[in-house]
Amino acid sequence: MAPRLAHAGLNVTDLDRSLALYRDLLGFAVLAEGKEDGRRWALLGESGGPPLVTLWQQAQGSYDSGRPGLHHLALSVDTIDQVRAYETALRAAGADFAHEGVVAHREGGASGGIFFHDPDGIRVEIAAPLGPEGAPAPYEAAPTCGFF
Repeated sequence: MAPRLAHAGLNVTDLDRSLALYRDLLGFAVLAEGKEDGRRWALLGESGGPPLVTLWQQAQGSYDSGRPGLHHLALSVDTIDQVRAYETALRAAGADFAHEGVVAHREGGASGGIFFHDPDGIRVEIAAPLGPEGAPAPYEAAPTCGFF
């Protein structure tokens, strides 16, 4: 049996700016936060649950998809209506989207979601297992989460 993913740790340039997205717009609870060796950090998840995302304020510059490391952070919700509610909130906050509206994961696929960039350019996906039937797939022969 393969190990399960415990959480994803993201390097960010400004913890407060990242918390405005992950906490305030996406709804993650701050489970713990602190400062160590001049670096701030925050553990995020559901209240009373384990950490799902850790933000580390220790980066400079912006995300570079051409370098080794995280490709994208994929988050899931139960319904396509939840995806659309996140899309509305993110658009109102000025988020940069990779694709226009809800898109299918692949041509003719039943799952899909939205694909956007966080304040540091890290690629983030919010998807639902059902609902985007008939939605376009941005790439004919590759998964949408490729963010090509």
